[in-house]
Amino acid sequence: MSKGSPFNSPLETGLRALAILVSSYPSSFDLQRLVDFDYIVVHSGDLGGPTSMHAPLPQRASELVVRREIVDAGLTLMMSRGLVARLATADGIQFIATDRASSFLGALSSSYTLQLKDRAEWIASNFAHLGHEQMRGAMRDILKEWSIQFQPTERPRGGSA
Repeated sequence: MSKGSPFNSPLETGLRALAILVSSYPSSFDLQRLVDFDYIVVHSGDLGGPTSMHAPLPQRASELVVRREIVDAGLTLMMSRGLVARLATADGIQFIATDRASSFLGALSSSYTLQLKDRAEWIASNFAHLGHEQMRGAMRDILKEWSIQFQPTERPRGGSA
């Protein structure tokens, strides 16, 4: 990603997190859950959901390593605009959409934003209710399946050299 690129920038990841939080309201989520959801919203087609928003790259499982920092930056941007609030809970720091978030998101009408809202609703329906261990298991299964798909196949060994 080049500096200044809108793809996977704090603005883009912040909008994705905002859409997920608005679709799941009044639920709140910790940073790791939002990182998982950000990954799922971008690659929803791989999970039987709506068509993926980004191209299916072979090494996409490695995206999770770098995604945490950019999702955090996106949440910080959304908090600075009063669209996301940080909550201290018994389970740790959680993020929730504010009262302003839904109307802000509703005012956006680009093709990307409309697709994003659709996928965020799908995530809210299919993943937001999962407990911590269920979500960890779901992510392990997703990553395991994708890593198996892209393992190099072994060539049969011939008898002559």
